[in-house]
Amino acid sequence: MSLSAWLRGAFPTEAEVRAEIWSLGARHLGSPLEGARGELKSPDLPRERAQLLRACVRELERH
Repeated sequence: MSLSAWLRGAFPTEAEVRAEIWSLGARHLGSPLEGARGELKSPDLPRERAQLLRACVRELERH
């Protein structure tokens, strides 16, 4: 596997982040940032899910 292929799989895409932010807002009554932060506290969170949630937090904090 090439480095570029590995990196593409290691980070969520912009579309995945946008979709997850929308889902977080729906699940957490319009508070996606607080929802993402809360879900990140889960002790059994899979690595890929944690990466996606951290990407959501970064995106939401930028705006």
